[in-house]
Parts: sequence; C-alpha cells; structure tokens
Amino acid sequence: VRGYTPLLNTAPHSQERSSYGLTDEQKEFQKVAFDFAANEMAPHMAEWDQKEIFPVETMRKAAQLGFGGIYVQPDVGGSGLSRLDTSVIFEALSTGCVSTTAYISIHNMCAWMIDTFGNNEQREKFCPDLCLMEKFASYCLTEPGSGSDAASLLTTAQRKGDLYILNGSKAFISGGGDTDIYVVMCRTGGKGPKGISCLVVEKGTPGLSFGKKEKKVGWNSQPTRAVIFEDCAVPVINRLGEEGQGFGIAMKGLNGGRINIASCSLGAAHACVQLARDHLLVRKQFGETLSNNQFLQFRLAEMATKLVASRLLVREAATALQDGRPDAVSLCSMAKLFVTDECFNICNQALQMHGGYGYLKDYAVQQFVRDIRVHQILEGTNEVMRMIISRNLLTEL
Repeated sequence: VRGYTPLLNTAPHSQERSSYGLTDEQKEFQKVAFDFAANEMAPHMAEWDQKEIFPVETMRKAAQLGFGGIYVQPDVGGSGLSRLDTSVIFEALSTGCVSTTAYISIHNMCAWMIDTFGNNEQREKFCPDLCLMEKFASYCLTEPGSGSDAASLLTTAQRKGDLYILNGSKAFISGGGDTDIYVVMCRTGGKGPKGISCLVVEKGTPGLSFGKKEKKVGWNSQPTRAVIFEDCAVPVINRLGEEGQGFGIAMKGLNGGRINIASCSLGAAHACVQLARDHLLVRKQFGETLSNNQFLQFRLAEMATKLVASRLLVREAATALQDGRPDAVSLCSMAKLFVTDECFNICNQALQMHGGYGYLKDYAVQQFVRDIRVHQILEGTNEVMRMIISRNLLTEL
C-alpha cells in the first residue's frame, strides 16, 4: 500500500511512547506484537480488505505466539496474561490490520467465556484448539430484532431430555459460517435477562445454517453472516453455567470485549498519527512542506494528545477489570465510549490531512477509517455506553 510502511520500521519513537509505564515483560510481548503486525499483517492488509480474505493461516501464526487465548488459563493452552497485557497486544496488532485483530479479539473473548464459565470437561474439550486457533469461535448475541436491547432476544432453546432444540437466528455474527464454535445466547426460560442461557454450538450440528455473506464498509478480512437455528439439537452438556445465567455470562464477556475493541481503535489511531506525521513531512504545498503549517502542527498535537489520553483510559479500565474493582463496569463503558469516538476522529483527521490522497484505496489511512467506524456500534453502541455510565452514577449511594 502506498503511504504505509510498517510501523516497526518507521515509528520507533511512537512505539516507545506507547510502552511508557509498562513492565519489561509487557514491553517484550508488545514488541513481538508490533513485529508481527509489521511483518505478517500490514503488507497484506489492503489485499485482505479488497478481496475479503479471512487470513486463517496468519491468525494461526499469531496463535503460535500465544495470541489465540491471551487471557485464557495456561492449563488449557492459554497464555494466562492480564487484561492490561491483552490491551497492549491488541493495540500493537491493530497497527497492522484492525479488522483481523478485531476478529482475534472476539475469538479471545469466546475462548475466555468457555474457560471461565465452563466446567473442566468443556474447558478441556474446546479451549486447547481455540488457543491454537485450530478452531475459531464466534459470539452470538445480537438478533435481527434485538441489538441494544439484548435481554429481549427471541432465539429459543427447549429442553428435550439430554438435548436443547434451538430455533431462531442471530445477526451480524463475525466469522459466521467460517468458524467452528458458536457461543450462543438463547432463551430457556421466561422473558427478560433471567430466562437466558448460554450454549456452545459446534459447526456441523444438524439444523445450524448461515445467511449470505454481508457486504460491509469495513472489517472485510472477517466474514459476517446471520447464524440460523432450525430445530438445531445441542447437547445439554454444551451449556455454560446453569440455566438462566447466560445474560450475566454475556455481559461479563462484553466488559472485556469493550476494552478489547477500544484497544483495536487505539492501534488504528496510533498508526494514523504516524501516517499523518509522515505525510506532513513530505507533502509540499505553496513552496513548503505541510509540516511548516502551524494549523496542521496544532491538529497533529491534538491528535497525539487524544491518543495518549485514550490509551491511559483503556489501561485504567483494563486494570480495574482485572482487579475486580467496583468501578470496572463503568470504566469499561467509559473507555469504549471515549476511545472509539476519539480514535475515529483521529483517523478521520489523518485522512483529511492527506487531502485527496487520503480518499484513495492505495493509501492505508482510508482503511483505518473504514475499519474502526463500526467500533462505535458493536460491543454495545456508544449510546448504550452512555446509559450504563449514567445509570451507575445515578444509583451510587
């Protein structure tokens, strides 16, 4: 891609800034992730986007570095790292391809849910292959009629002996059709959140099918399809936790997912600040480089400042979630709201600084803009994040 050389080679100082405050161990796996992004992802980012390639082999290479189950426990093949470690890794990987890293983050969330809420048999059955990315996972909560109002989902699971019979459909499922494991929220009881349970559905189960591959603005290196259940028989032993615990499991997964997706936004903004800087240094207008224009200097300063502020908020939220602090849910929502908004604005401003070149697909900046726009919608829309934050503030004693 013209205008995009891997960050590893062009931005040592930028990487150093993103490693301030980290331990030596964190700096080491951050460097591994930056290396992988630069060498294995960035050179293929545009092709994966334009040809809509799901880069299975590249992701399996990432899994060999421990990135398939970053915060899954080591006894089932995970890396056993913290939420902060995970955020650092996803930010670095996203400088090479946001779309692919975002899918890896969803896969990690699913593996963590099975590891955390599954029994030993379930953990040992599913987690090792997920951590190696020999098998891939998808998260199935959203439905055609229930997006933000997740507790109103309609997919039913009626128990018949040792089986649940699923009927219904899920919408906007990342990896849908190409993945092997589906972590599905379904209704086993009455209305509302207490009637929801969580089942692991394996690809190939009779009654499981998929809709057409969606055509999307961004996130094109991961397929998105509807997931359809028509009298789909799933063994009761595939239920995570007890009946009625599914909504709680889903929400706990999403708390981490919100940090993960904010971290992916950080990586895009990180890359775009560097792209904008490099462009200003070489592009000439009115007889001098754009880097001599004070207006653009100030804009670049604002972009870098908002990037650092965003990074600090994400890392604070990650630490709060890891430590089980009472403010963790609010901080995860704040991080998701603030960071996905601000990082999109940073990327969009970087595109503006490129002028007409920024609108060409030969230049990476436009792909970063397209790929992170959806981060303001998924894992709970930013409007829902405002609801969660305000509700917590107004109910504090």
